[in-house]
Amino acid sequence: MPKADSSLNMLIVAAVVALGIGYYVPQTFSQKSPANAAQAQTQTQPAAKAQPKATWAASAPGRVEPMGGDIRISAQAPGRIADVLVGVNDKVAAGDLMVRIADEDLIARVHAARADIAARKRDRDNETVAKAAQDRRVAEDNFANAERALSIARGDLDRALKARRISGTSDADVDKAREAATQAGDRLEESRTALRKATATDSPAQTRLEAALAAGRAELSLAEAALERTRIRAPSAGTVLQVNARVGETAVPSPESPLVVVGDVSALRVRAEFEERDIGKIRIGHAAIVRSDAFPGQDFEGKVSSLAQALAPSRLGQRGPRRPTDVDVLEVIIDLSGRPPLLPGMRVDVFLKADTGVTQPAAAVRQLEPVTKTN
Repeated sequence: MPKADSSLNMLIVAAVVALGIGYYVPQTFSQKSPANAAQAQTQTQPAAKAQPKATWAASAPGRVEPMGGDIRISAQAPGRIADVLVGVNDKVAAGDLMVRIADEDLIARVHAARADIAARKRDRDNETVAKAAQDRRVAEDNFANAERALSIARGDLDRALKARRISGTSDADVDKAREAATQAGDRLEESRTALRKATATDSPAQTRLEAALAAGRAELSLAEAALERTRIRAPSAGTVLQVNARVGETAVPSPESPLVVVGDVSALRVRAEFEERDIGKIRIGHAAIVRSDAFPGQDFEGKVSSLAQALAPSRLGQRGPRRPTDVDVLEVIIDLSGRPPLLPGMRVDVFLKADTGVTQPAAAVRQLEPVTKTN
């Protein structure tokens, strides 16, 4: 019997020891494993060098645009589109015809006005006047002839541009017609100056026939002005960015529906919108960094060239009517350096460097006078 009790006690002791080992050993390894792992990682991987974190004075969203901004040209008068003479990426010079609206009725008005003027001029020339009045007539006729010459030169240029678009003629014909139109415009300005001098002197009053001719020429000017409104011309040299005109469509005067968008892409800039709290951190000449999701890891440098003089609603993220919770922003123009691969219309992020000491010119800073308190 004592032998059986001894065996039972040994079994109980062995069971207690086994339970203790099963509890304490996992706890010990679980507590040491993170430290061991960290130590092993420290031994296998060298310590990374601390990189300096860039600090920025301010940041804001922006949009890339051509130098001078986008020029959105819409129709001046409603009508059917008859010709589209440009395409996307075409280079245009100031005065080049891009879109023509149907103008058959206006051309008939111009021809009728010219025929009436020819008859009135014959009647006036048969009338004898003094030398002062004759000098005034010569100046008026020269001015009218210069206007006629400019109209003809513009028509020749328009036909040359259309021929190049359709049949692919050489640029030499277009350049020649453009030069002729430029010279005609210069002669018109000279004749206008001479007419102004002739009418500024104490010349005698106009006769009835002279007044009738002047009225006829005024009618011709109105008809030609209406005809010119059917021509969508390039206001300045640049590149065609968008063409929203199709032959046969109806054009309507609307700033929301431009027929052609033109811009000078020889240089680019960014129009950024900064919050009101960052206004005091921005200066003319402030160095800026521009980043785009389309070019990850690339920074494009620029400088602040102009600041708006007042806050305005945001135009970058505006969708629909303005809400009461919308905040006003300050528009800032950043001129980009070099020829970055950015495209007009791209959304970018603008960061102003914090380590710049550039200040605004004295003319651009408004001095605030101290307020004197009175009891």
